[in-house]
Amino acid sequence: MSPARVLATARRVLRQLAHDPRTVALLLLVPVLLLVLLYYVFDADRGSFDFIGSSLLGIFPMVTMFLVTSIATLRERTSGTLERLMTMPLGRAELVVGYALAFGAFAVLQAALATGVALWFLGLDIAGSPWLLLLIALLNALLGTALGLFVSAFAASEFQAVQFMPAVIFPQILLCGLFAPRDTMQPMLEVISDVLPMSYSVDGMTQVLQHAEVTGDFVRDAVVVSASALAVLALGAATLRRRTP
Repeated sequence: MSPARVLATARRVLRQLAHDPRTVALLLLVPVLLLVLLYYVFDADRGSFDFIGSSLLGIFPMVTMFLVTSIATLRERTSGTLERLMTMPLGRAELVVGYALAFGAFAVLQAALATGVALWFLGLDIAGSPWLLLLIALLNALLGTALGLFVSAFAASEFQAVQFMPAVIFPQILLCGLFAPRDTMQPMLEVISDVLPMSYSVDGMTQVLQHAEVTGDFVRDAVVVSASALAVLALGAATLRRRTP
């Protein structure tokens, strides 16, 4: 893998994103505005805001990065950009890592902005370190990026890419423990939730919310989300087909 080709790919994607202010607004401002809205929704119940707000700090990056990555990658597939890139001496892994770096850079800004607003302006009360919240948020953003890269291979239009969201993201939101503890669900639903990476994202955020130290459960949650992101990135790379000029 060539670091120069990876960085060149990342720079190209970042330049494209920088010329799309609506996408930048979606990535950076929408999560913050939703957190502010949630703060006022639970104005009389700060305990609920602490729990749901910390969980959403992990969910928002996955959702927004999934949307942006799936649509942006689909545009490059349908426009022929990816096909032309694959005729060059650019490995599939280099291309995927370059995309992950570019979107990961935006994920850093998004997660840092949302976490900072939640902690220092909205008064989110957590027992653990803010850096641990940021870590889980970044891992979720990378997972969302990986999922977006993967599903873009199965969509023929931007509308179809968005249609994957109910199938890929919504079930995880419903079963991750945000609305009800996972151990109170029907046994079959609990088993399904145990294999969904967003469940571990919410669990990781809950560990930071409740414990001042790094717990074994937090380490497990971070490892599961990281491994899921890497596995889906590998699947995304497998969907790229090299063509000969």
